[in-house]
Amino acid sequence: MTGTWINVVAIMIGSLVGLFLKKVISEKLGNSLMQAVGLCVVIIGIAGALKSEDMIITIVSLAIGALVGESIDIEKRMDSFALKIENRFSQGREAGWFVRGFVTASLLFAVGAMAIVGSIESGFNGNHEILITKSLLDFIASIVLTASLGIGVFFSAFVILIYQGSITIASTLLTTLFSANLTMVITAGANPQAPIQRAISKVNR
Repeated sequence: MTGTWINVVAIMIGSLVGLFLKKVISEKLGNSLMQAVGLCVVIIGIAGALKSEDMIITIVSLAIGALVGESIDIEKRMDSFALKIENRFSQGREAGWFVRGFVTASLLFAVGAMAIVGSIESGFNGNHEILITKSLLDFIASIVLTASLGIGVFFSAFVILIYQGSITIASTLLTTLFSANLTMVITAGANPQAPIQRAISKVNR
């Protein structure tokens, strides 16, 4: 759970920093920072793909992932889910911004290969490197999101605690079902930049 706790604290601190820098971070600067975070995630994903010992499995995983994602229109479903939550709990302008910040940040920080693979690695062999790297990226993203969407981003840290913590605990209990090669294939076959792109679109609204 060490990696998850680091991630949670990074999001909380980043959110508090974002509140203080709200007037300093312009929309243009925020977009640039989010794009930089997205680029970092892509580089990490490519590095993970190059580590894979079986590129055929990696290519097949990418193809299957793209096919399934497009067939069920997963991005549209996620946006629809976020909108339903926002409409369900929004009561006035301030409540609306709180929910938007909470939902946007929760989706950004939880959806993606780094959250899943990092938690598995953390529980599987005690390697927190992926989650620590994710923590740095989430720290930057939480500053930008909080400056734009408000304090709701801070409370998304509790979603990450439950989500990643559950995966870590589960992988610890089921270590015999996982292998190092499997985690590499999962990382290589993911599309880590998609949640970053959704977050940028939210900031621009």
